[in-house]
Amino acid sequence: MNQDPEPDVCLDLGPGNGPIAVEVRELTKRYGRVWALRDCGFRLPAHRIIALVGANGAGKSTLMSVVSGLLPATAGSVLVDGRPVTSRRRARADGAAGDGGSRVAILGQDKPLYRDFSAADMLRFGRWTNRVWDQRRALAWLARFEVPLDRPCARLSGGQRTQVALAVALGTRPTLLLLDEPLADLDPVARTEVAGELLAEAADGGMTVVLSTHVVAELAGISDHLLLLAGGRPVLAGGTEELLARHVRLSGPRAERPPLAGTVVRARHTDRQSTFTVRLPGATPADTAGRADAAGGARVTAPGWSARPVPLDDLVISYLRASGTAPLGLEAAA
Repeated sequence: MNQDPEPDVCLDLGPGNGPIAVEVRELTKRYGRVWALRDCGFRLPAHRIIALVGANGAGKSTLMSVVSGLLPATAGSVLVDGRPVTSRRRARADGAAGDGGSRVAILGQDKPLYRDFSAADMLRFGRWTNRVWDQRRALAWLARFEVPLDRPCARLSGGQRTQVALAVALGTRPTLLLLDEPLADLDPVARTEVAGELLAEAADGGMTVVLSTHVVAELAGISDHLLLLAGGRPVLAGGTEELLARHVRLSGPRAERPPLAGTVVRARHTDRQSTFTVRLPGATPADTAGRADAAGGARVTAPGWSARPVPLDDLVISYLRASGTAPLGLEAAA
């Protein structure tokens, strides 16, 4: 079937007139002959939780390391709160990087905790090693999730160790918190609760959170903005509500093209039926808001055709499949 040009790219490159937390310009990172990131460009809005999604090898961890300052870029630039990353002080995985105007904390699955230290010891260590430290904030986080303060980290559950690491990161009062799949030790309910608390922290404390995840079925519950990487490049970016408003799923009798103007992101066919994921035309969310509902009625006049909204996890899978990088580990729940 003939699809429209570049069906695998949908980028809302700017957060409108709001503040920008991260701006990436023509960013490239190469390991020898292997390109981890290639000509990346995007802007992320401040005071949001942004889900960073992609298959294994898409460049998520590399992107976070470059944004944090832990890795140098091969080419291009990164601005955090309007300041070049290269002008900030050395980033550290267990705390904040930069000066008082821009602080970045990064936390990965391999959490930086000392096994013999208690949670209280880790907070004391955080206070000792960071110029900016908020003991009350760190203690409040541990109390919120009922983490015992006097128990060695080696005797805490995986989920409790995650909460200690998050408390240490939050204690540094970062303006940007990068979480590279550190919530894998939490069950789905706990992940949603943590995301809700992080969103509140972001709104109250002027913090932006970028959360790398492969659990696409939970995206709608843990983020309000999405950045999807495939092959070292962004292929889908924008606010989740705006992205959903720009796409529709059309089902009807088998056909080569859907009976609605737009860009075909993904097409699936059986002997008698076709299903299309379509990106609706329109440059702004205002141009496309409500179009899915309209398409389900007056805008789809062809006999036998229906239109439905596209769930966020299915939308992500559609773009990954269009780019040829959707493994089983990223499939949406049936």
